[in-house]
Amino acid sequence: MFKKIFDFYRISDEIPSKEEDESLINKRIRFYKWSTFLSATLGYGLYYVCRLSLNVVKKPIVDEGIFSEVELGIIGSVLFFTYAVGKFANGFLADRSNINRFMSTGLLVSALVNLCLGFTHSFILFAILWGISGWFQSMGAASCVVGLSRWFTDKERGSYYGFWSASHNIGEAMTFIIVASVATAFGWRYGFWGAGLVGLVGVLVIWNFFHDSPQSKGLPAVMRKKVDLGNVVSEEDFNKAQKQVLRMPAIWILALSSAFMYVSRYAVNSWGIFYLQAQKGYTTLDASFIISVSSVCGIIGTMFSGVISDKFFCGRRNVPALIFGVVNVVALCLFLLFPGVHFWIDILAMVLFGLGIGVLICFLGGLMAVDIAPRCASGAALGVVGIASYIGAGLQDIVSGILIQGNKTVENGKEVYDFTYINWFWIGSAALSVVFALFVWNAKRKEV
Repeated sequence: MFKKIFDFYRISDEIPSKEEDESLINKRIRFYKWSTFLSATLGYGLYYVCRLSLNVVKKPIVDEGIFSEVELGIIGSVLFFTYAVGKFANGFLADRSNINRFMSTGLLVSALVNLCLGFTHSFILFAILWGISGWFQSMGAASCVVGLSRWFTDKERGSYYGFWSASHNIGEAMTFIIVASVATAFGWRYGFWGAGLVGLVGVLVIWNFFHDSPQSKGLPAVMRKKVDLGNVVSEEDFNKAQKQVLRMPAIWILALSSAFMYVSRYAVNSWGIFYLQAQKGYTTLDASFIISVSSVCGIIGTMFSGVISDKFFCGRRNVPALIFGVVNVVALCLFLLFPGVHFWIDILAMVLFGLGIGVLICFLGGLMAVDIAPRCASGAALGVVGIASYIGAGLQDIVSGILIQGNKTVENGKEVYDFTYINWFWIGSAALSVVFALFVWNAKRKEV
């Protein structure tokens, strides 16, 4: 049985290249590259709809007395912790896998979990299912990054990685608009069911258009060197490259920087809607709209992050990472330190936050580590950064839930929240991310 599972997911066999005209080969390569890139971008965006559905319906769940803020923080953290471990493990597995089947499986299970969540009020079952979703969610990013490494050259990868990273924000925007609209109209259960159906559509997209490797289509490898030939790389090459990643201090420092950035990122994604409702009095739909602005602007940030660094900084990511790290800190100050309803200040904060996080997800969240790791260990590099990032996100959810509920009082029968400690926790994390990023200013790639 295990052998059959292994055979199903192992990297595709190489199909001998056909004797074709070079122009026809180039045409086929372009078609498959664009098919893989676009399906990775849309498919991973739909992963996010299944991952963030809970964040939209937290306040209605609390208002109905189903779960408390601390319980929701624990549930949210379970996904982040299983995602963190899964991203580390699946990063290593994706380097050796058929990424089409690997990525399709992850989204299928996550979509089914969302469909199930609309039927339960059990805290234990909710946490278990959400944790299962976290593990399978971790199969998405690693598959996409390995796909970019297999299908695009070094000169192309920064630009395409930046455009692909917009999938995070596309998914967030779809979640905050689609799921919020469905949940507002029909109730929080329908928010989960809607997210699950959207995820099933994503499975079909990935299965049909996300391709494993050029060699699996009878095409030559994108990079000609032996270490770049995907399924031609020996087991020893894989082991050496992945061990090299684990021995690189710069990778771990980047992982720590990304972890603090993810605290600020998921603070807003997980609790931003709740914060706007509880602190500033917005409705669920209005709060979701404001947070969705950050996702839309994040698309711009990610789309142009790779292009800017490739074209204007000769592929170096450190300067734009510093600039947008500071932008992230400023955005959180605007968002959190102006109490009361200030609609346009909140919008401006989310514009800056989206641009900042959009670039930082691309650079700190993966590309800077991939740039300095051996090519055939791209998934491993992403796994190291991923486990640290989502441990940070998970701890954030627990700490935020405790701080929110612990500083809640009841005045004249109305719940009143004090977000002072939350403010400094979120802003301080963003600032620490900038500091740690400075420690790897001149890091270079090391090959085995």
